[in-house]
Amino acid sequence: MRRYQIVMDTNVLIAALRSQRGASYKLLSLIDTAKFELNVSVPLLFEYEDVAKRDKQMAGGLSETEINNILDYICAVAHRRKIFFLWRPYLKDPKDDHVLELAVESQCDYIITYNKKDFAGIEAFGIEAITAKEFLQRIGEIP
Repeated sequence: MRRYQIVMDTNVLIAALRSQRGASYKLLSLIDTAKFELNVSVPLLFEYEDVAKRDKQMAGGLSETEINNILDYICAVAHRRKIFFLWRPYLKDPKDDHVLELAVESQCDYIITYNKKDFAGIEAFGIEAITAKEFLQRIGEIP
């Protein structure tokens, strides 16, 4: 059976770092399982790092070393993709275009995000923007 291909938006990672009780944390804890495949690119990893380290409160008070360890883990288990096609400008917020480009390159099923409205129109690429909770429900991890 084909595993779902996903891209995790930065806001989902930050939510996972802030709290161990939510759907984002559960999603992060499942990235090395056979339930789905997480895809990353260099620009997305730089964004993860920038946002997580910019403000200690945003990352749940984690130290820089802890953040580096989490990002290293993501790099180790995720599929690293190179982007050859640029679809810019496509989205309302140009800062999100690199996420869409990664999703297209990875032939993703879902972009996991809490800003679904920012990804309006991605259905044209066969990709759906859903929240972490919605995704976990689809893969049977929560009712």
